[in-house]
Amino acid sequence: MKKQNILNLIKYHVEKNENSFRNESISIARHFDSIGDYQLAEYIMSLIAESNLYTPQGSDFESEFLKQIDIQALVPLNLPLELSDDIKGIINAVNHNIGINKFLFEGFPGSGKTEAAKHVARLLDRALYYVDFDNLIDSKLGQTNKNIANVFAEINMIPHADKIVILFDEIDVIALDRVNSNDVREMGRVTSTILRELDRLTDLNKEIVIIAATNLYKNFDKALTRRFDAVINFNRYSKKDLVEVAEHYFVSFIKNFKGVSKDTRLFRKILKVADELPYPGELKNLIKTSLAFSDVTIGNDYLRRLYNNLIGNLEQTDITQLHAQGFTVREIEKLKGESKSTVSRKLNEEVVANDSE
Repeated sequence: MKKQNILNLIKYHVEKNENSFRNESISIARHFDSIGDYQLAEYIMSLIAESNLYTPQGSDFESEFLKQIDIQALVPLNLPLELSDDIKGIINAVNHNIGINKFLFEGFPGSGKTEAAKHVARLLDRALYYVDFDNLIDSKLGQTNKNIANVFAEINMIPHADKIVILFDEIDVIALDRVNSNDVREMGRVTSTILRELDRLTDLNKEIVIIAATNLYKNFDKALTRRFDAVINFNRYSKKDLVEVAEHYFVSFIKNFKGVSKDTRLFRKILKVADELPYPGELKNLIKTSLAFSDVTIGNDYLRRLYNNLIGNLEQTDITQLHAQGFTVREIEKLKGESKSTVSRKLNEEVVANDSE
């Protein structure tokens, strides 16, 4: 601690600047924590907590590494039943208050990991903060390690731990396999720092909830995996699940587009015909852009765009192929923009041609 810290405290007190006084006090506590005087650091933080200077759920709480996520207006979370049960299990585990508080969400991009973390915080009635990797990662050798130590020091000293969830979103940027990493030495240092910091989460914050999310679980350091109490796999969507998710997005989006005819049945048919559906994040964007890019003078243009995005080039797909895929004459009429009589005639001609062969 420097003389300037004391001068700052006096200055902020005289000015009645509680936010700056609080941040300066936290900085002093962090200093003592960094030099191993954990008792004094915790005592300072407890004084701050008792004086209500440290209010992590308040909108004025700011940190270099921890940023709050607004979870006030969340949309319903469309997860498969198995995943929903796992989320409920996390809530139960935290509420049992037996120290099960670190969870790793793994799965493909867009599988719902971040949104699930938001809902975990909401269901626990906690504030959600994410670790800002833009500030954490530093090009200088060794500085990233120091930043990681600092962010954990900050987490360790947060009072009201039962009111906070910390999200390490896309943690793989700092926690890939130390053996397979291109920069083995530096990645080893970074991952070792995370391992050490997870192990020394103080008793003061034993109730804090840590959620990490990764898209690259196969490359995730196995020693780090073992530090989490549970690993939740988000790659468990069946095609039926994805169709239901897509229909939910479709119903919520289309009401904002005037002049666009709503055809849920054909929308669902296109999804079912597709060999493979993307995960919810990409699926959401695909549906949104199909609607947004559609020609308002052509009521079914969004369905054609959806077909092109999910199945193939509609212009190069003839009527008989569409019929073979299970589309009715009426549905083909909408997709191809041809009259019902034309579609029926072409299909009859194809049948006659096949019979003559």
